[in-house]
Amino acid sequence: MEEPAAYGLWPLVIINAAVFIIFAFSFFKPATARDWRSFGAFSAFLVALFTEMYGFPLTIYLLSGWLQSVSPGTDFLSHNSGHLWETLLGWQGDPHLNPLHLVSYVFIGGGFILLATAWKVLYAAQHSHRVAVSGPYTRLRHPQYVGFVLIMFGFILQWPTLLTLVMFPILVAMYWRLARREEKEAYKEFGEEYARYTMRTPAFFPRRKPVSNI
Repeated sequence: MEEPAAYGLWPLVIINAAVFIIFAFSFFKPATARDWRSFGAFSAFLVALFTEMYGFPLTIYLLSGWLQSVSPGTDFLSHNSGHLWETLLGWQGDPHLNPLHLVSYVFIGGGFILLATAWKVLYAAQHSHRVAVSGPYTRLRHPQYVGFVLIMFGFILQWPTLLTLVMFPILVAMYWRLARREEKEAYKEFGEEYARYTMRTPAFFPRRKPVSNI
């Protein structure tokens, strides 16, 4: 039996987008115009994702001919078939229990944990006018942006769409530019102290072992 159509559920779009946006807001707490810009871009990604997940399946509509040729007989208007990675790989069973979906939880959960722990350190450092060097900042100079990227990548593993696949590299590039701009401002404010910090701490990819203080 075919599953019932799982789209046009706009209340679910609103509820899911609102829950994750508010959840992220409670961790990130944007204060500056730059913070709001980075948070707004992340929120737009979530709205685009849940719109296609429960509202209108634009990706499936645009790729319907190709999808039917790849997986003939599949009801792509069912929710389970909307998990395109699993469908295209030919995996059977509940897609929420497939390896990719389970791995996505690690990325999403890890991203939110990173946001939460990074914000506490950054908030305290900003209010005392010093460099944030504790918590996740001992391993990364920009854990808050890494957290956003991990969450978005996790959602792409769950539910890829053309729009979010296009948005993802654009947002990654935007976060990279914001991080570089923040570093220029930090060099001006903290000088040699921040230079020493950058020498021992990578920007986005942590080393296996932290470098001892220089």
